[in-house]
Amino acid sequence: MTAGEFGWLTAIVTGGASGIGLATARHLAARGARVTILDRENPRPDDLGAGDLGAGDLGALDAVIADVTDDAAVRAAVGAAAATLGGIDILVNNAGIGAIGTVEDNDDDEWRHVFDVNVLGMVRTSRAALPHLRRAAQRRGTAVIVNTCSIAASAGLPQRALYSATKGAVYSLTLAMAADYVADGIRVTCVSPGTADTPWVSRLLDASPDPAAERAALAARQPTGRLVSAAEVAAAIAYLASPLSGATTGTALAVDGGMSGLRLRPAGQPLR
Repeated sequence: MTAGEFGWLTAIVTGGASGIGLATARHLAARGARVTILDRENPRPDDLGAGDLGAGDLGALDAVIADVTDDAAVRAAVGAAAATLGGIDILVNNAGIGAIGTVEDNDDDEWRHVFDVNVLGMVRTSRAALPHLRRAAQRRGTAVIVNTCSIAASAGLPQRALYSATKGAVYSLTLAMAADYVADGIRVTCVSPGTADTPWVSRLLDASPDPAAERAALAARQPTGRLVSAAEVAAAIAYLASPLSGATTGTALAVDGGMSGLRLRPAGQPLR
């Protein structure tokens, strides 16, 4: 992979103010892309690690403010980003929210809200970006959408009914979009992280009765024995978005520490 691999490409990253989105925006920018973050807010100081840029200084990154549940705001923000960047080659649909509970624990309004953000949010940003992506594909021969899915789309996780349902929809949406737009030269893929060490997960853990025990339990369910880092997910998104991955479409890339595919023997258990 060369440093100039993304040097002639432009990208929008939704949910780019923290966690996986911010890591992805920075990763693409470091490899030469011109990147605009689309989020409801700029990065917060506690979401920026030591040595990172301050919230008011995003360096090579531009930012537009929009809530993905507001179609008019999304269309305006995507249009403004396209004008600033001179087009859109890459759309990373990363904006999303979590939900905890069984099917009994979230009321209808919460179900509608989480689907509105996690699924319809991707529909809105994709719909607004597609005319620009088509022009990019015609002009440069490449354009790509990468959606952030989750291991929850394909593995039954306790207390994640609503969240899992939205991510299952994201996976199906990814495949359908890939089929719809392959003839236009637009690739559509998704990345499926395991439990990632993000500010949202940290805040969730901090709210639990025993944060250390909860973190250990989340780490233990992944065969690598640790949480996935935001930087690792960002690198996978960059692989899918890269012009070097021109034959990759309609697929999900797992970044889950082996959770989706490995079935390890418990320590000390003999072979049967």
